[in-house]
Amino acid sequence: MPYRHGMKYFLIVLLIVFLALGIVGFLVKALLWLAFLGFILFALTAVYWWFRVKQSQSSGAAEIAD
Repeated sequence: MPYRHGMKYFLIVLLIVFLALGIVGFLVKALLWLAFLGFILFALTAVYWWFRVKQSQSSGAAEIAD
């Protein structure tokens, strides 16, 4: 299913972007707020993905994590 693979790649890109924002925020002390925002968004995206995978597994559909 192309939609599921597209969503998987989109979530991976979001995770990478949010992680990069967090690292940049810690490297530039004036942007410490950016680090917290990046890590919070990273965590929220990872939790969302985890729930999607669990929902997919419980319904018997193909896994998103493939």
